[in-house]
Amino acid sequence: MRTRLKHYSIRLHICILLSLVLVFIWNSGIVFADSWPYYRGAHHDGISTEKIRVDWATTQPRQVWKVPLDPALSSLTISGGKVLTQARRVAPDGVEHEFCLALDAETGRELWASPPLGAAFYPNGGVGNDDGPRSTPCVDGDRVYIFSSYLHLVCMDSGTGQIIWKRYLPELYNSTVIAWQNAASPVIEGDVVIVNGNSPHGTLMGFRKHDGNLAWQSQNDWMTQASPVAATIGGVRQVIFFAQSGLVSVEPKTGAVLWRYPIRCNNISIAASPVVVGETVYCSRTYGPFAGALRLKIDMADAGRAFTATALWEKPNQLMNHWATPVHVNGHLYGMYGQTFVQLKCLELATGTEKWSIEGFGYGNVLAVDGKILALSETGEIVLIEAKPEAYTELARYRALQGKCWNVPAFSDGRLYVRSTLEGVCLDFRTPGKDPEDSSPPLAPKLSFDLSRGLKISGSPGLKYRIEYIDNLTGSQPWQELQTLVLVKSEEIVSVASPVGVSHRFYRAVSIP
Repeated sequence: MRTRLKHYSIRLHICILLSLVLVFIWNSGIVFADSWPYYRGAHHDGISTEKIRVDWATTQPRQVWKVPLDPALSSLTISGGKVLTQARRVAPDGVEHEFCLALDAETGRELWASPPLGAAFYPNGGVGNDDGPRSTPCVDGDRVYIFSSYLHLVCMDSGTGQIIWKRYLPELYNSTVIAWQNAASPVIEGDVVIVNGNSPHGTLMGFRKHDGNLAWQSQNDWMTQASPVAATIGGVRQVIFFAQSGLVSVEPKTGAVLWRYPIRCNNISIAASPVVVGETVYCSRTYGPFAGALRLKIDMADAGRAFTATALWEKPNQLMNHWATPVHVNGHLYGMYGQTFVQLKCLELATGTEKWSIEGFGYGNVLAVDGKILALSETGEIVLIEAKPEAYTELARYRALQGKCWNVPAFSDGRLYVRSTLEGVCLDFRTPGKDPEDSSPPLAPKLSFDLSRGLKISGSPGLKYRIEYIDNLTGSQPWQELQTLVLVKSEEIVSVASPVGVSHRFYRAVSIP
């Protein structure tokens, strides 16, 4: 086999310039496109801009793996080659507890299970024997954060699952657990992990992500099951809660309130997250059903920007989202609507006008991928749908897994990760490769930069690559070998040392026989 050279150079600013860039990226919350580090994705909106095939009828999605999982309503996050979720299982003491699990994204093999994270006890009913933890882990660098059903806020090492710090909020802050327990996932903004801790001393709470110390505590907005979302509105970064008092937005570093919009509490459950589109915020709930959208007016004030929230439209007793949050595509919302009789609907965001509805999905969930709607039914079917308000147009359908699917899927690097209360599956939606024995060239290696570890190389599994570097492309200096490695998975990390006195450096990946 002749040597095939695929040269892809990356200019990496290092020393002072690189440090400044990395600090900016880190503090801005920017993530790479192939990660899904938070509940409902990198931007808390259930949207992926990656491509997805539509020819499932002729070429079905490739099942990469399928594994049994212990019960949970927790969803999935994808980062650093791992799939993170929660589960209910029996601990060494013989009692059921909640655990955080890490699976290998390539094989589905369990890499680690955390120590027990608190009680797995769900007394309010309505789910069944397959009940389990509700919230979803979030990943930040080499750490994983979870907020358990009984308000354990825990930081773990992503490589081992060992606990770095843990805060039991009922013991430390007199926090109370609501009926159906906590289902909200934490939000990380800059240096702060943000939750509604339901404490009488201040419900909204920010903790330093490095050591778990309290950064701020404020307000009296009692918790719901709805996960907060982080968004930028009018150039101002903010975290928006759907609390029992209504919508409340706070400044991430201090917890100071930016704006409020009161909505009467239903005293039972609010579980769908707000949807932010530009300066419009949509929210909905069941049980005393309500749906509405508000428009934020932004006034330039002496001390910054002042927000005024006014109703764009409201529809009491209509258009209720139970716990599945809709997604936004081109001015329209697509999602599961209804309390006991659930339909997939398309709404016009500006008016709340229903464009179409279709039955058959049950308490499922939706993502937006490649400008299309990827719907997961309660019974484990995935359906690809045109995101068009004119009519429901189904493009493809595939039976993915068994069990109750009340969990939100995750989409990362061309693959869909789905779980139910019984099992998890990884499906590849990329264009299938040719037979490895033909003369086609291998997948061109791709280099990117992992903030916490160094260069990340993605290429054809099983092939050997040589990482080379050069300090000056215009000079006569030859390319130097940094490291040779065999890709046994789809990606590998190469640590990069920054030599003193070098202001920039170029890298390339070379495939070798």
